[in-house]
Amino acid sequence: MHLAYPAVLSALLFCTGLYGVLARRNAILVLMSVELMLNAVNLNLVAFDVWLSRTAEETLHSGQALTLFTIAIAAAEIGIGLAIVLAVYRNRGTSDIDKLRDTAEGHESEAPAGEAPVDEQADEKAEATA
Repeated sequence: MHLAYPAVLSALLFCTGLYGVLARRNAILVLMSVELMLNAVNLNLVAFDVWLSRTAEETLHSGQALTLFTIAIAAAEIGIGLAIVLAVYRNRGTSDIDKLRDTAEGHESEAPAGEAPVDEQADEKAEATA
């Protein structure tokens, strides 16, 4: 088999995963897209390992060893990522990434001492402009 076939398939898988990461809003689908991208990398590693082992007389198979390492890391990553997504879903009630942005920024209703909360400030500005 030519090297071009798995390389093209790997590029298509990687582009599909990249589109999924950039276009999806659901955290589970983003994690699945990341896994698709990792599988594209694994396919490349194995394909180039086989191709290089034909040209060289060494039988080290470092590409296959790296693939096994990548699979182990991906399994741990998806386990931890899924646990985080489930915990966030239980607390927030959604796994939509756009709605979870305020998690890192803090709650919007908290304001410094002596000032009105952010939502009330926005309401006051809207009434002032009306």
